[in-house]
Amino acid sequence: MSAFSEIDRKDRLFESLVLPHLGAAFNLASWLVGNRQDAEDVVQESCLRAFKALDSFRGGNARAWLLSIIRNTSYTWLERHGMYRKSVSFDDDYLGDEPSGQEEILHQQIDNRIVRGAVENLPAEFREVILLRDLEGFSYKEIASMLGIPSGTVMSRLSRARTRLQKDLRGLLSEKGRGKDTT
Repeated sequence: MSAFSEIDRKDRLFESLVLPHLGAAFNLASWLVGNRQDAEDVVQESCLRAFKALDSFRGGNARAWLLSIIRNTSYTWLERHGMYRKSVSFDDDYLGDEPSGQEEILHQQIDNRIVRGAVENLPAEFREVILLRDLEGFSYKEIASMLGIPSGTVMSRLSRARTRLQKDLRGLLSEKGRGKDTT
């Protein structure tokens, strides 16, 4: 096989495995590093790593494989830049469908800010499982594989994260006079 045909094969494989998942990759990187510009850098670096590691991909879930690379690259990037932190931000467009009507849009924006604030206050290990399970739709087994932890730990973290989110959101809504604390 010539060098050019090997490059073509790798290009086609990369396009089929990685490119369909760039949206999810960018979402995860944005959550982890905290802003769009840095997330773009992380995704670019991750794509280079994925391309170099294509020969090590043994089949299975390409999305989970890519997001594992994104996660590892994000944490490496944060450590390298002295920015590892508990809290990161994300954009309103990660939540919900677009509402109609001015008042509904305003309420949606307020709700997104409240939810965003509550999610940002979660410890990184809780925020991570919430994102991967509830926003990206990965199974417990896939998350466990990506994070290198047992499935039971994923379930435990997810349960704790949801409980804490629910408690925090009740408190925030009560403070804003938009809801009642029923606990």
